[in-house]
Amino acid sequence: MPMLELAVLFGYFFVLIILGMYGWHRYFLVREYTKHKDRAAGPVPVVPDNELPMVTVQLPFYNEMYVVERLIDSVAAFDYPKDKLEIQILDDSTDETAQIAELAALRLEARGFIVSYLHRTDRTGFKAGALDKGLNVAKGEFIAIFDADFVPEPDFLKRTVPYFLVNDKLAVVQARWGHLNADYSLLTRIQAVMLDGHFILEHGGRNRAGCFFNFNGTAGLWRAAAIPDAGGWQHDTLTEDLDLSYRAQLKGWQFLFVPQVVALAELPVEMNSFKSQQHRWAKGSIQTCKKNLPQILQADLPFKVKFEAFFHLTANFNYVLMLALSLLMFPAMVVRYEMGYAEWLVIDLPAFFLATFSVANFYSFSQHEAYPVTWKSKLKYLPAVMAVGIGLTVNNLRAVLEAVLGQESEFKRTPKYGVQKAADDWQHKKYHQSQLLQPMIETALGLYFTSAFIYALYNGLWGSLPFVMLFQFGYLYLGLSSIYQQFVADEAPARAHVS
Repeated sequence: MPMLELAVLFGYFFVLIILGMYGWHRYFLVREYTKHKDRAAGPVPVVPDNELPMVTVQLPFYNEMYVVERLIDSVAAFDYPKDKLEIQILDDSTDETAQIAELAALRLEARGFIVSYLHRTDRTGFKAGALDKGLNVAKGEFIAIFDADFVPEPDFLKRTVPYFLVNDKLAVVQARWGHLNADYSLLTRIQAVMLDGHFILEHGGRNRAGCFFNFNGTAGLWRAAAIPDAGGWQHDTLTEDLDLSYRAQLKGWQFLFVPQVVALAELPVEMNSFKSQQHRWAKGSIQTCKKNLPQILQADLPFKVKFEAFFHLTANFNYVLMLALSLLMFPAMVVRYEMGYAEWLVIDLPAFFLATFSVANFYSFSQHEAYPVTWKSKLKYLPAVMAVGIGLTVNNLRAVLEAVLGQESEFKRTPKYGVQKAADDWQHKKYHQSQLLQPMIETALGLYFTSAFIYALYNGLWGSLPFVMLFQFGYLYLGLSSIYQQFVADEAPARAHVS
């Protein structure tokens, strides 16, 4: 066999095997989730109103004029003693949002709420800086945090705060994210499935197994004393929540995930906003990996905790492998066809099974757990979920490389438009994000896999077609959606002006 063909096959199978190991890790999480059901969060401890502690609710945001009033109103509706509830409006806005938020604060103050409006003009530390500024003057023993796109239920605090009162070592209670607009589009349906998997099985599995998991930056509470004890909010990563979570657990603090408490939030409806969010999370996780993983591996912790932290914090490095797999799949398919590929199935199929079926199993099981009655109706979105995970390769690989190379970037919040139903408009609103080069690369990769699809179809490589189609759809969907939505967003103001 020529050396070039051998190198192609070796690289292809090497990448598949590594991805298969991370696919096996998904089975591990499902196993830990089901094995330790007895360790799930129990019923809410009963605490009379007169024994409830002071809670500070922090609402950090930046230029969110379409949703911030909705958030403030939902927090004002909390079923919690008003004299034990402090609301901090942490506003870094530079547009009309500032006036909307300040007026909302004045209305709350007139209704007898303990409220403070803290406006910054320099955005030092971005969200972490705003949270730290609020923490320095907070009155609460516990800190609840909600991003601008959330709409928590009135009983949120009463269903979470009591857990702290029966465990002095508990630092965080994290609720599950729900979805205000999951049925808005294919993109929002895909995101809903992905987030359900993250919360139900990643958080649930890790928490039940006694491993570290992370506060998600919103829809959860901190014991105020635990934050400075763990080193406080730091802004040398884009995921200040993940960073602080690991530092706190290294100090011995405990976390609790309560999946039965669901805080609804608005999912991004614009492809470029979705990509921006994924880029921030991927880059921040690698920054946190570089910062904290060496300490975790050297700490006096059980092997399983270190093992799980390693897979958690290194997962986004897979996007390097995904790009390699994307480039190698077509030539490897050609080489195997020309040499007679049957003998390679003993390696090929098991690796693909681990790398792909594990994803389907992971998300289908999480849907069953989250929606016991309707979960089967959501299974039809699993191929699209897998395809989008592949299509994010270019976007998240760029994030990984920026983190590895130490390239700093601004904290770009994910803009929301107050979109909850199909009739709601976002095209005529502000905050659109633009990309050009990256969608073109994604589209080019999609066309590359279109060629691979035609080759496989012509040569009767039926077993390869499903995998090729996942890559083809994923890249084309992300690339063309970005280009199309950017064109729609650019044209919408002009059309509105003409009309």
